[in-house]
Amino acid sequence: MGDSPAIELTLVQGEEVKREEIIPQNGSQLKGPTLVHYKWWIQMIIYSILVLSTQAIGTLLGRIYFEKGGNSKWLATLVQTIAFPILIPFLFIKPKKTNKNIEIIKKPSFIIVTSLYTILGLFIAGNCMLYTIGLQYLPVTTYSLICASQLGFNAIFSYFLNKQKFTPYIVNSLVILTISSTLLVLHNDDPSENNETSRQKYIFGFLSTLAASAGYALMLSITQLALQKIFKRESFRLIIEMSTYQSISATMVLLLGLFASGEWKKLVKEMNEYELGKISYVLNLVGTSICWQFYTVGSVGLIFKVSSLFSNVISILGLPVAPVLAVIFLHDKLSGIKVMSMVLAIWGFVSYMYQHYLDDLKDKAEKRGEN
Repeated sequence: MGDSPAIELTLVQGEEVKREEIIPQNGSQLKGPTLVHYKWWIQMIIYSILVLSTQAIGTLLGRIYFEKGGNSKWLATLVQTIAFPILIPFLFIKPKKTNKNIEIIKKPSFIIVTSLYTILGLFIAGNCMLYTIGLQYLPVTTYSLICASQLGFNAIFSYFLNKQKFTPYIVNSLVILTISSTLLVLHNDDPSENNETSRQKYIFGFLSTLAASAGYALMLSITQLALQKIFKRESFRLIIEMSTYQSISATMVLLLGLFASGEWKKLVKEMNEYELGKISYVLNLVGTSICWQFYTVGSVGLIFKVSSLFSNVISILGLPVAPVLAVIFLHDKLSGIKVMSMVLAIWGFVSYMYQHYLDDLKDKAEKRGEN
């Protein structure tokens, strides 16, 4: 998108929404940084911090849950979506009224919006379950490195759904990220468990994480497409609405799975036998749920402000954080293959970011030429 947008959209009563464009009173072009520019950058920083911090902490807490005695896949998945009530108070924040030129666009129908949130909710529920399986069977370092592949999947989906162009730097990024993940396919992190069962669990965890990365990338592209074709507006309220309603849909599916599987009957015993105690068990689940809910807000916010691909890039930027924390607190082993894979993943990220930098320079040059 280039520089900060000059468009701000607000929701109004009735069946229509107002698209509002800021124009100087004297009719001239705004020169230099404005309040809108600073507001855009502040929002970008906040959303990025939410994604980077909550992703690392949530991943670490999820792994601790399994290492210290947790066994319920459905519960570990449910806590990733169930904290949506903490966002409900933000829905009552009313946007400020300002004097701006107004263009009327129709509000999407209730059926379309409901269908969209249901589909996104199902996507989230499935992806969270696949991520949970991967986190249960893989060390945090391996798990995080495989998740880097979602940037490659996102670039592919963005090409078909969001008209994202492929350039040599984007292709270079995809190839390097693919090699980074491939290095981990046949690498077993625990030499004390070389039997066939542990090997199968490792491969199952790898494939689950890879599938989850592809599904998450597709969901981001669908979200961006929905914003462009259905909502045609952006606002803080819409970010909260999407984060809340898709989480409600996902939570309903996961609750059904929890009770249908019968795992809920074992939760009391699991809490009593948890190595760190009952209080730590509850705090772990609560902390995990809060982290992933704010991660969703940050991720959706970045899609609104830039694109689904950029949101994924920020997520990949936090790639080294979780493994480093895992080595310090969980004593994960950082082997030579993992280090090589991490270096390649960071290289792929830098390659993509350089292309984004070139695109930003091109946009600025074009705007200066038009002015």
